Amino acid sequence: MQLKQKELNYDLTDDETKEILLYEINNHLLMDDKPSEFFDSIASTAIFREHPFNMIYNMKYAEQSPVYHPEGNVWNHTMMVIDYAAREKHKSRNEKVFMWAALLHDIGKPDTTKKRKGKITSYDHEKVGAVMAGEFLKEFTTDHKFIHQVEHLIRWHMQILHVVKNNGFADIKSMKEETDIEEVALLGFCDRLGRKGSDIGKEKQNIHVFLQKCREYKEK
Repeated sequence: MQLKQKELNYDLTDDETKEILLYEINNHLLMDDKPSEFFDSIASTAIFREHPFNMIYNMKYAEQSPVYHPEGNVWNHTMMVIDYAAREKHKSRNEKVFMWAALLHDIGKPDTTKKRKGKITSYDHEKVGAVMAGEFLKEFTTDHKFIHQVEHLIRWHMQILHVVKNNGFADIKSMKEETDIEEVALLGFCDRLGRKGSDIGKEKQNIHVFLQKCREYKEK
């Protein structure tokens, strides 16, 4: 394809250049062992601060709780997640959906992050993020099935925590109606491993418990 052969001028912010950049992002997500290296290389460019890429760029300014995210801001976390997802994507039923969901899974945090009583929170970032991810992808594609699959993975990626803890936010029924629990588990696993100090053994056990509870769930 010609788009692949045309060199991108990062100083341009026109629509054609944006389309080329999206093509490059897709290529790096699907083909690189460490997609974060490409994102770090474009993070300070003018085009990456333009709509809609600024939805991703703004992650740099969204802080996270140092207790749960010692790696720092949402950008740092997301870069670790996509690198781990690149290692695990062969397990996905749809690598393109999976990798885009990994990139955009916390896109809602910049708009939902607040300090409450000295704690950093981002309540409902998965719900806000699902909507934002849809808005981002609709800038470039009319593949509604692809968009909805990415949206739904992002919408439900926090369910692993809720289901394992059996808290009031768990909603296995709705999740199973909208998305594939195996894909949610894979994304959630990468989300948990994409941070400093993660315990792979503990996270594998959490995924096991999550899937077991989802499979055993019967509508009441």
